[in-house]
Amino acid sequence: MGYAPSDLALVPFVSVENMMRIVHATGIERFLSELAGYIEEDFRRWELFDKTPRIASHSREGVIELMPTSDGEAYGFKYVNGHPKNTREGRQTVTAFGVMAEVDTGYPVLITEMTILTALRTAAMSALAARHLAPDGAATMALIGNGAQSEFQALAFKALVGVERLRLYDIDSQASRRCARNLAGRGLDIALCGGPQEAVEGADIITTVTADKQYATILTDNMVGPGIHINAVGGDCPGKTELHRDILMRASIFVEYLPQTRVEGEIQQLSADHPVTELWRVIAGRTAGRTARDEITLFDSVGFAVEDFSALRYMRDRLSSLPYFDRLDLLADPDDPRDLFGMLMRAEPQAA
Repeated sequence: MGYAPSDLALVPFVSVENMMRIVHATGIERFLSELAGYIEEDFRRWELFDKTPRIASHSREGVIELMPTSDGEAYGFKYVNGHPKNTREGRQTVTAFGVMAEVDTGYPVLITEMTILTALRTAAMSALAARHLAPDGAATMALIGNGAQSEFQALAFKALVGVERLRLYDIDSQASRRCARNLAGRGLDIALCGGPQEAVEGADIITTVTADKQYATILTDNMVGPGIHINAVGGDCPGKTELHRDILMRASIFVEYLPQTRVEGEIQQLSADHPVTELWRVIAGRTAGRTARDEITLFDSVGFAVEDFSALRYMRDRLSSLPYFDRLDLLADPDDPRDLFGMLMRAEPQAA
């Protein structure tokens, strides 16, 4: 007797190839803008979500993490790693995949690659935060750290915030040149800079997105003038920061989920009672974001599971109108739910 999977056994799966097809079919700036809309919707209903700091397994070379959450109707998690040494071996620093399931049945309804999707959602989250925190009319951004995240960040800030001019710096000048080539013809005025001080000159927004797994000082206090918005993306685990502590002492600080950011973000340099604001409160209208033109605002971004949930939710909705997915035979579905063994035995002739 042959085996034919039922519809209940089949789960939509978005491969890397199909993720790229979806992004191109949508358009990358539209994709970033729509994804930011989903994140904003979920931040407005923040209190509905189960929230826990990511479950992390740290090693000398990097970290492997699970990032789960649920809104009571759907459950989502992401598996993600962060290994800065990987680029020396021809591998990605960050790779990921994600799953979304129905809460009432426990059945998964989507499996997707999330290496590309994480880059997109991180950029969408950065630009969404800046839309609420950056000074009005911000049009010039310094982008320090020009690795795998850089082009996504640039295009998200162009699409959501209106950034027109980009000042690039990386300790590897080839990375900056690659970033400039990749962004050519996309409506950005791009300057290559010889150092971080040069990069921040004239910038309204500073985005730091470096990968070294250590306490670092990418920005010093004298580089940050009044009215700047800082988007600190690179610091995302214990012992890894990018900003000098004095900058934090001058800034109004906004975070995703405080218990996680206290351990992983720039604010691990500060006392546990230092005042910070969770960004959902700004997005939901519970508290003010930027309150003065000269105020320095800092989004201390480490990434949180709700953002990945939003990305999974967006992908599930995109699949309703796009054919770019496979159906995996993932769930055993015997005719009689109590006869899993019988299902296995009936497949024996085919296996033989």
